[in-house]
Amino acid sequence: MQILFTDTSPAQTRVRATIVNQGDTPEGLDPVLIEGAEASRFKGNAGQVFEGFASVDGATKRIALVGAGEKGADDRRLKLERAGGAAVAKYLRSGEGELVLDLGKAGLSAEDAGAVLLGAKLRSWAHDEYRTKLSADKKISLKTVHVVGAPEGTESDWERNAAIARGVEFTKKLVTEPANIVYPESFVALCQEAFAGTGAELVVLGEAEMTELGMGALLGVGQGSRRESQLLAIRWNGGKEGDKPSVFVGKGVTFDTGGISIKPAPGMEDMKWDMGGAGAVAGGMLAVVSRKAKANVIGVMGLVENMPDGNAIRPGDVLTTMSGQTVEVLNTDAEGRLVLCDALHWAQETFDPAQVVDFATLTGAMIVALGNEHGGLFANDDALADKLLAAGKTTDDKLWRMPIGPAYDKLINSPIADMKNIGGRWAGSITAAQFLHRFIKKGTPWAHCDIAGMVWSDKPGATHEKGATGYGARLIDQFVADYAE
Repeated sequence: MQILFTDTSPAQTRVRATIVNQGDTPEGLDPVLIEGAEASRFKGNAGQVFEGFASVDGATKRIALVGAGEKGADDRRLKLERAGGAAVAKYLRSGEGELVLDLGKAGLSAEDAGAVLLGAKLRSWAHDEYRTKLSADKKISLKTVHVVGAPEGTESDWERNAAIARGVEFTKKLVTEPANIVYPESFVALCQEAFAGTGAELVVLGEAEMTELGMGALLGVGQGSRRESQLLAIRWNGGKEGDKPSVFVGKGVTFDTGGISIKPAPGMEDMKWDMGGAGAVAGGMLAVVSRKAKANVIGVMGLVENMPDGNAIRPGDVLTTMSGQTVEVLNTDAEGRLVLCDALHWAQETFDPAQVVDFATLTGAMIVALGNEHGGLFANDDALADKLLAAGKTTDDKLWRMPIGPAYDKLINSPIADMKNIGGRWAGSITAAQFLHRFIKKGTPWAHCDIAGMVWSDKPGATHEKGATGYGARLIDQFVADYAE
């Protein structure tokens, strides 16, 4: 969907949406429209929409009032994003191809206006590519939003927001595509295409290179698949030469059957999004790179497919990781931590990061604990944890801090190896974090974001349709903007 700035409303456009603050009565609108809105209990709450009809310059127009919530609300930006998203959601499949969005009646700043437009752009993304029998009245029709009344500076602010939207949309695409389309090698190819000409450096390791490095855990997960495992690093040197980079590491299990410890059939199709951590890192990096962030940032993604096969790892097998530590595999469905442990070690050895943060759809236990409202945050550094919590609050990629510590660590000790890959029934998300912690070098600030409940939604949200949410990409970009630049 295009966003175009204009001084006057195009005469041919039949739909006009006006952003309205809670409690305000905007001037210059048809009194009958205002009376109708009041009769319909429209109060300007964030995301509330009232539609009526009015005569404008002799032509009948569809007029929408879109609520932006309270002017002084602490979460004003998020409410403005909700308003923009609501305006687009109303007309996305309405048959209308164009929408005039009036930002001039709510007293918005350029930053406020940018938030409205970001919400509109994010909500416009949908994936109908494979729906060949979709009826005409259900197809996406809205192609252009004409912005009028934008305060001075909105267009330059939009450049940054457009870069963020590009990253989030890339995350949504990667997470949405089925596993026969996005698998380790094609994930890499999509990233190579997306980052072409941006100035970012991409490094790809295949199975031969990873074997030479001793990545027995990551390769062990993928050895039952005919798809070759990959390790992808995206490097952006936008900061000062010599400054240590911030490194983000993503779990990229492009499909997870559970391996020999196979999952139940109902719902297994959802496991195409078990690469949501890698998707978040790829999209976050695209946002950072697209807006030319003045920071050194690296994204590392371990990409595998976990399949049952005569060559697949078995419960009871012992794997040797790149770090030299050994793992007794008790459950092949606890595979994400095996992918991450080698990716984390390689990232630290290769890039000597200032801090490292991993994103992973790691445990079902995280969904049991937090539902679909927060990702779980585990960290060995309070300052890093606080920064991530703050970034998540700003972008609505919400996190909730969970504990780690020696009492939980002992639950993953193995009688025949250095550790086992599961810790039993209790505290499953915590023991998974403890597993990863064993691969973090002493003195390296580290955080683990278990986002199992956040990358996919069975209902539409303020800035996404049903399906991929884009979670994590904005959090990464915001963290870089606030604390690395």
